[in-house]
Amino acid sequence: MRKTWDEYFMDIAYDVATRSTCLRRHVGAVAVSADNRILGTGYNGALAGTPHCEETGCLRQQLGIPSGERQEICRAQHAEANVCNIAAKYGISLKDATMYVTTQPCVTCMKAMITSGIVRIVYDGDYPDEFSLRIAEEAGIELKRVKGTKKD
Repeated sequence: MRKTWDEYFMDIAYDVATRSTCLRRHVGAVAVSADNRILGTGYNGALAGTPHCEETGCLRQQLGIPSGERQEICRAQHAEANVCNIAAKYGISLKDATMYVTTQPCVTCMKAMITSGIVRIVYDGDYPDEFSLRIAEEAGIELKRVKGTKKD
């Protein structure tokens, strides 16, 4: 049976997540144009040229900080932010695109996606950030939860 586009791109997002260097959660994201062409991919991990969490340890984990809190002390950048920032770096427009992400986006990534012109977000797993869903709805972003066939 042939996969839907949403299932296909969500599975690719799960493949992208395997590159993550985060010790707590592996997240992958794929930005796709309205005509189903991949515009960019990203995963959560340390910034280019800096040590990975696998090398330094996780400060948030060491301090017992729950998921979704104190992101400012995390050395990793989220997958969706990586897609938006790298697209901007290389002059790739995300206007009217769909973002496929293996976990519900946080509010910081939601802001980046809204600003980048993303109009639809398809995601799988939970993240403790209801405000991100609220601002997406306020911005007119279509949200859809789809299970991928792959898991990390």
